[in-house]
Amino acid sequence: MVLWLSFCTDLEIPHFFCELNQVVHLACSDTFLNDLVICLASVLLADGPLAGILYSYSKIVSSIRAISSAQGRYKAFSTCASHLSVVSLFYFTGLGVYLSSVVTQNSRSTATASAMYSVVTPMLSPFIYSLRNKDLISALRRLLGSTPGKGPVCPPQKSCP
Repeated sequence: MVLWLSFCTDLEIPHFFCELNQVVHLACSDTFLNDLVICLASVLLADGPLAGILYSYSKIVSSIRAISSAQGRYKAFSTCASHLSVVSLFYFTGLGVYLSSVVTQNSRSTATASAMYSVVTPMLSPFIYSLRNKDLISALRRLLGSTPGKGPVCPPQKSCP
């Protein structure tokens, strides 16, 4: 459908990568049909996976509630909460970029939201789950110069103040 549009010359996309909705809005011809298709495709392609995620989490929550140990419930809920926050960030920023492009043309907020769903969210999951690793946490504490309850770590040749 983009091939049917006519474009003006000397145009620049104010983003760090080329998104479909940004290319469509640079057209000199009418983009109503393209905007409608982008909006419908965004809703259709997001609703199926989102329904699956919500169904899965309803089953996970009901299973977690059956755990008798409070510590086990807390650990399971904290793992699910971090994952759900990353998924929510991805969905809301991604849908926001494509659905808000129909209403407004704020390129700065659209570029920020694009960076959130294309760069930040893929980096968050490994970061969040690596912080749950005790070996990594202790190595990070050693790197930053402290161990829990012992103060700064001093090199073997020097004495601590």
